[in-house]
Amino acid sequence: MSTTVDTSLTKTLIRAAQAADADPVYSLLEQLATSYSPERPAFDANFPLLLEDSTTSLLLVAEDEAGTVVGYALTTITPLLHTNGSSAHLQELVVDDAHRGKGIGTAIVEEVERVCRGRAVRQITVASRRSADFYERIGYRSSADFLKRTF
Repeated sequence: MSTTVDTSLTKTLIRAAQAADADPVYSLLEQLATSYSPERPAFDANFPLLLEDSTTSLLLVAEDEAGTVVGYALTTITPLLHTNGSSAHLQELVVDDAHRGKGIGTAIVEEVERVCRGRAVRQITVASRRSADFYERIGYRSSADFLKRTF
């Protein structure tokens, strides 16, 4: 599964993450983190699990023409009762600071949507205050408040 898209005069490959992507994905995660401080041991324990379980998780990376990972998205897929099928939640989306504004984030989300449609997912949700304008620009609409409790 991979898609190559033209983003701001360059080609970006959106593909399934692989074990070799752990270090660049962790570096991107450090740019994303605001609520939590990433811990490498926890990341190293979870990253392979996400790669192995393609039925409930979708981990995609964006790679530039030089083969550098410049973005990633983690989406979880869960069967629900009220949606009459599966629902996907875009848990994490980050594009490297130096590559933002080039359409890479949009390309990643479009690939997430394409894969989810292929899996008969009924909806995709995302919780994001910082990037709400981005998601609204690409067709997402606010529909609920998001609450959390941290343990």
